[in-house]
Amino acid sequence: MTNKELRDIGELYDANYDPELTRLLDECKDKCWEYNQIKPSDWAAKDAKLREIIGSVGQGVRVQAPFWCDYGSNITFGENFYANHGLVILDGAKVVFGKNVFVAPNCGFHTAGHPLDAERRNKGLEYARPITVGDNVWFGAGVQVLPGVTIGEGVVVAAGAVVNKDVPPHTLVAGVPAKVVKEI
Repeated sequence: MTNKELRDIGELYDANYDPELTRLLDECKDKCWEYNQIKPSDWAAKDAKLREIIGSVGQGVRVQAPFWCDYGSNITFGENFYANHGLVILDGAKVVFGKNVFVAPNCGFHTAGHPLDAERRNKGLEYARPITVGDNVWFGAGVQVLPGVTIGEGVVVAAGAVVNKDVPPHTLVAGVPAKVVKEI
């Protein structure tokens, strides 16, 4: 089985030294760099480049530079997705955003995780778990979402939160790790 196939089924894979994955990462990073060089007011060019990078892009999507992702092909932006400056998506696994999702500056969505033991970690091994975000979700500044998390519809994630487990719909979560503060 190839490392890409292992990645896609959630098994440990060589993320650092596999030639095919390295090539795909480099190609995507080059496209992200090109995206980040586009004049901020040229939304037509930004939209076209984003559609080259991202697997699925709905209508009304806007992503402020800088923006970085690993593969791009594993990302879905629903309609009216908006991300402010500094969005990072490590998409070894699927990252799906619903409609009307708003992301404040400097947020990260990280599907990648690593073994706890140094021997396997030093070999460049990692795993990837999908992240799913429902409709009408708002992320405050500096939020970090970790592998395997599902965030329900209508959720607000407070600034600085680290989301390491599923979030029920229509709740406000905050803290490190994020916990439900109240229902909305």
